[in-house]
Formats: sequence, C-alpha cells, structure tokens
Amino acid sequence: MIKKDEKKISSSFEENIAYMDQVLPVKESFDIIKREMEIGGRKSFFYFIDGFVKDEAMLKLMDSFLSVTEEDMPEDAQAFSVKEVPYVEVEVLTDFDQVMRNVLSGTSCLFIEGYEGCLCIDCRTYPARSVDEPDKDKSLRGSRDGFVETIVFNTALMRRRIRDPHLVMEMTEAGQASRTDIAVCYMSDRVDRELLKNLKNRIESLQVGDLRMNQQSLAEALFKRKWFNPFPKFKYTERPDTAAACLLEGKVVVLVDNSPSALILPTSILDMIEEANDYYFPTITGVYLKVSRTLITIATVFFTPLYLLFMQNLRWLPSIFSFVVVQDQVNIPLIWQFLLLELSIDGLRLAAMNTPTMLSTPLSVIAGIVMGEFSVESGWFNSEVMLYMAFVAVANYTQPNFELGYALKFMRLMLLVLTAWLNLWGFIIGCILVLCFLIFNKTLSGRSYLNVKLN
Repeated sequence: MIKKDEKKISSSFEENIAYMDQVLPVKESFDIIKREMEIGGRKSFFYFIDGFVKDEAMLKLMDSFLSVTEEDMPEDAQAFSVKEVPYVEVEVLTDFDQVMRNVLSGTSCLFIEGYEGCLCIDCRTYPARSVDEPDKDKSLRGSRDGFVETIVFNTALMRRRIRDPHLVMEMTEAGQASRTDIAVCYMSDRVDRELLKNLKNRIESLQVGDLRMNQQSLAEALFKRKWFNPFPKFKYTERPDTAAACLLEGKVVVLVDNSPSALILPTSILDMIEEANDYYFPTITGVYLKVSRTLITIATVFFTPLYLLFMQNLRWLPSIFSFVVVQDQVNIPLIWQFLLLELSIDGLRLAAMNTPTMLSTPLSVIAGIVMGEFSVESGWFNSEVMLYMAFVAVANYTQPNFELGYALKFMRLMLLVLTAWLNLWGFIIGCILVLCFLIFNKTLSGRSYLNVKLN
C-alpha cells in the first residue's frame, strides 16, 4: 500500500508555495518548472514538468488568465475552475499527496493567492510511438494496430472496439517510488466477481517500492509463483483486438503504464496456445490451426525424449521405422548431443536478439552452416540428432507465448535427463511430473491450470 501524505492545502498561499518548493527539487531539477504570473491582481504559481506539457494549450490558458480582472475573480477555486479555466480536464485538489502525484505525472498544477485549493489542469502529452502492429504477435488478417507504452492510448484502443457502458476501466497505482498507473478493465455484466475482488484486493495491498519491470514486477507481486513450476500464470498480448475479445469473454485485462502489453486473467493452458489468426479465418480453418498447433506443441516436448528412449532400446522400434536409427558412429552419447544442442540453440537465439538488423540474416546463414554441416562432419553431432533438434527449434515458434515456450523446453530437458538415467521408468516418471506441473499449477482465481471456468 502506498503511504499517502496527509497534509492538506491551507488557506495561506505562502505556506503552500513554501511546502511545494521544499518537497519538489525545483532548483536542482531543470525539468521541474515553477512559473510565476499574476491572475486577476493575485500572485499565482504554475508547477509542471517540462516535456509533458502541450505548449499550445498552455499559451492559450495563460493568455486567458492574463485577461482576468480583479472584478472577475470568483470567491473560491472551484468557482474559478468553472468560470475562468477554458479547458476540458480541470480538477480542484485539496491535499498535497494528490498535487505531488499529478505534478510528477505530467499535469499542470496552479496555486492562486487567496484560494484554499490547487487547480489541476490536465494538458499533458507523453512521448509515444505509433500504434503499429507488434512484431511478435502478428495476424494475417484483422487490425494492424498494437498497444504502446502510454496507458491512456491503450485504454482508448479497447474502448474503440467495445462501445458498451458495461465496460469499466478502474485506475489505481502501485509502487511507493514509481507510483505506476494500473488500469483494471472488465465487463461489469460478465466478469467473475470473486476473481475481480481478489485481484483488486491484491493490488491495493501490494507492499512494493516500485514496479521497475512494469508488468512483470506486478505479476510477480500479485502471485508468488513456485520457482520449480515454470508454466506462466498470466497471458500477455500486445494486440488490442485480442484484449477486447477476452473482455467480452468475461476475463479481466490489466494494463500497466510504460508497458506495451496487456495482462489477461484468468487463463489456462488452452488460452496460452491461442492466437489472433484462429479467429480471423473460417471455423474449420481456425479449428485446424488450433489442433495442429496443439499437436506440434505436444511434439516439441515428447519428440526428442521418445527418440532417445527408442535409441536406448532398439528392439522396441518397429521395423517400419528402422530408418530413424543412427547410422553413423556415435562419438558423443546422444543425451549429451541433445543437451549441447539445446544450449547452442539458446545461444544462437540470444545472439540474434542482440545482432543489428542489417547483419542478422547473413550471420544466421553462417551460423546455420557451421552448426549444421560442419558440426556433423567433425563428429560432434549425428545428422539424425541435428534434424530432430532443428524440428524442435522451429516448432517452438508455432505457439505465440514466449514463457510457455521455455516452460515446455524445461519439461523436455527433464524428460531427456530422466530417460537417459532410468530408461523407460525415467520416461514414465517424467510424463507424470509434466502432468503434475500442469494439474497443480493454480491460477490467480485458485482454479486448476487445466480447468478455468467463467461466469
């Protein structure tokens, strides 16, 4: 819970300005601006952040204030905001906690001599990029827009798609230092009330200094996951159409300022492997895409451990599949080949992420040649092992969730190690453990990962 300053704005103009100058580093920070002017014969001070203010709007406001005469000055700040402030978003604040939060968030706060209150004028603008389609979550059809780092833009993208008065977007904050804005979005006539109450209580009771990693910090604070269970408990999306569809299904969407993605809950393993393309095609095509993606996802976990199991027990291999047997000499045990390739593939992926765009394609070709042909010829790896690991590496990209991809990778590694160690019994134990990881992985609502129900 964020500790709030209980100090109220007093009727003494000098005390209010002295307190603001004491708390805000006006002289030390070049971007915190204190602007003095005279309105209706009274001293006035503006406090705002340079770079967050629309210059055109501020010029028009100041021009309007300079034309106010002493006879036009109302008796209190509320009346002044109604009669003399020609702007849409205006609010009168009565305590310094709200004032500090608004100033540091980018709004302009105005103190006028003789008024027991502060006028908050929301004429801010944030640096923002365009709402282009996200690189990771692309769709062959549908809209080409995506979430950005500005929370107000993200809520507008969803509000544009759902013109229903039941769509509620509640704003709160978390982090004693960062005071990060958090928007909880839901359809009031469809949401699971128990889940919504649980989520809001958890956000309100957060004891964190800041959300330095934005959404990920919030997710970790909301639900303390067990370190040994890698399956994600939240679904993330950068597509506003996906978030809007989830809202209409009765789910809750959480937006965090400075994060270009939405956090969706409750979720299940079936939600994780869905993507926007499933809904932009005819029913039979969408079902086929879901089924094929599910089968390929299962294959990425069990394909290489099953191959290792049969290579350790060649007598179990049907004669029709005799062509899969390793033909060349095995210089390094198969289990070590698989583990080394798993590590090498992650190394190539990390290298690709940090490679300049103009060099990524030629370097990928060079890495493919070195890892493919030369590594087989040198005797480090067998061609069959390279083929099956190449399938696994490419198949991991058939499902859109990055965290789920690594969770499945860890399950595959566990199966490989247990199969190499205990043979058939190791493979069986590994399969049971994979099932247990799924069954006992509880979501925020407390339900099973394999069985999430909505109202």
